[in-house]
Amino acid sequence: MIAVTEKHIEEIKAHGEATYPYECGGMLIGTLNADGSKTVHETFPLENSSTEDQKVRVLISPKDVLRSERYARSIKLEVIGYYHSHPEDKAIPSQYDLDHALPVWSYIIVSVISGKAVDVRSWVMENDRSKFNEEGFVIGNK
Repeated sequence: MIAVTEKHIEEIKAHGEATYPYECGGMLIGTLNADGSKTVHETFPLENSSTEDQKVRVLISPKDVLRSERYARSIKLEVIGYYHSHPEDKAIPSQYDLDHALPVWSYIIVSVISGKAVDVRSWVMENDRSKFNEEGFVIGNK
């Protein structure tokens, strides 16, 4: 389970719409709770640095990953996941997403169709890296 606010969902949708028809990506900054659930405190948008077709690939540079981790530590939080968009596709992880995922992290995907965010879903990878399972949202107002 991942707790987010409407504001976080709107930020992710807005990022996906702003970069359309290209994929966008960013980090989820927050807390990993004792029960295994996660709480998002901030989204941390990053630039897509993929040299492949950015309509179907997003790559966050190692320096940007490090920058997001340093920022999270500076405010006594941690990177708990990642978000990205799927232009003209469903908010379902691809094999590429699975191949590049980390255990424990949440993966929020926003589907952007014709420039409009239409669906947002969260996923968590099995520890054996075999597949993603959909993760429920708890959506708050603050």
